[in-house]
Amino acid sequence: MTLSIRPAAPTDLPLIAALIRALADYEKLAGEVRFDEATLGEHLFGPHPHAEVAIGEVDGQPQGFALFFHNFSTFEGKPGLYLEDLFVRPEARGAGLGKALLAHLAKLCVARGCARLEWSVLDWNAPAIGFYESLGARMMDEWTVMRVDGAALPALAAE
Repeated sequence: MTLSIRPAAPTDLPLIAALIRALADYEKLAGEVRFDEATLGEHLFGPHPHAEVAIGEVDGQPQGFALFFHNFSTFEGKPGLYLEDLFVRPEARGAGLGKALLAHLAKLCVARGCARLEWSVLDWNAPAIGFYESLGARMMDEWTVMRVDGAALPALAAE
């Protein structure tokens, strides 16, 4: 079995869209997926990309992805990488692809002078939490994610 990680190309857009939908199904959030594929492509591969995607392959077949972008730590005074989504198709789990994708991101962090790699995990996803902890990740229990979206976003913008 051969594992490989490669940067996504614009021709991967249908694959990325399918993997995002598969992730949403797994997380029981399929109803939350609202993206337009063309707009997603513009944000990933247009003149000012907002995120990057790494494609994970098993024996040359795409089986997973990591979508990530830079953030910044004011306390560290350095950039970081934020992993928005990590997904490996169920039939490919256990092959080491998830670990390979995270190791790839860690290498990017080191190469780019980043202070840290961060992500969120659903609190009910015990297998993922255990997996992440086995790689040295630690829970940030003292932090709570805040979000402004939907009608609240334009309302706040109008203030």
